[in-house]
Amino acid sequence: MAKKEKRARKIKKKLLHKYRLVVLNEDTFEERFSFKLNRLNVFVFSTIFAFFLIAVTTIIIAFTPLREYIPGYSSTSLKQKATDLAYKTDSLQQELAINEQYLASIRKVLTGDVKTVDFNKDSIIAAAQVDASNVNLTPSKQDSLLREKVAREDKYNPLTDSGDLNVVFFAPVKGTISQAYDVKEKHYAVDIVTVKDAPVKAVAEGTVIFAGWTPDTGYVIIIEHVNNIISAYKHNASLNKEQGELVGAGEVIATVGNTGELTTGPHLHFELWSDGHPIDPTNFIDFE
Repeated sequence: MAKKEKRARKIKKKLLHKYRLVVLNEDTFEERFSFKLNRLNVFVFSTIFAFFLIAVTTIIIAFTPLREYIPGYSSTSLKQKATDLAYKTDSLQQELAINEQYLASIRKVLTGDVKTVDFNKDSIIAAAQVDASNVNLTPSKQDSLLREKVAREDKYNPLTDSGDLNVVFFAPVKGTISQAYDVKEKHYAVDIVTVKDAPVKAVAEGTVIFAGWTPDTGYVIIIEHVNNIISAYKHNASLNKEQGELVGAGEVIATVGNTGELTTGPHLHFELWSDGHPIDPTNFIDFE
């Protein structure tokens, strides 16, 4: 017991034993300043200073932007920006794919690389000869439920147009048809011979989706109308509209010419397309 008390007093004496720290000038040995301390003071000061450093570091990491420089730590704003960029990149990729498909369709229109729709005329005649009174037109239960479901969904659909869109086509030029629409010869257009530099008019209102020069057909202008209808005007002498412009029905868009390699004289090569398929313009327009 006495040894333990003696050891405790010895430890206490060491902790409370005072030391003097003196700072001297190296050249003159003049005393600059000095202060007294003991081991207990040094331990207490070191502990307080360590807690102070820990507290300051915690505050810096938690409440300042410096935490972003710590490896493996990412801020909320950077995550939000990365997410926004990912969404924008995905949207741009989708838009790029749509534009590439659109340009591929226009390229097919210019080169005439399209497929025609073949159907059996005999089947149409046979269907017309069927007596409708002998056909059961009563809708089934599944058909009635489907019609009711579609009607409910389309009732409040803002993209559904309740009215039918009717398009009236104007003649782009007046003249004589030198070569008619012929699917067998892959001539998906009508060639109208008329006076050189005669005005070429838009058959309906729409948007110019192409206006430029091609080696085979010269100055070409293509207009997109409602219901996915496209009209093309080729071999023009000059163009009055540019790509992206809106045109009205009957508005002058070009002048008749003889440009391009695939031409033998002043005329208008006129094409009409619906949903990517060529149609005979003479079924809708009177050119004479």
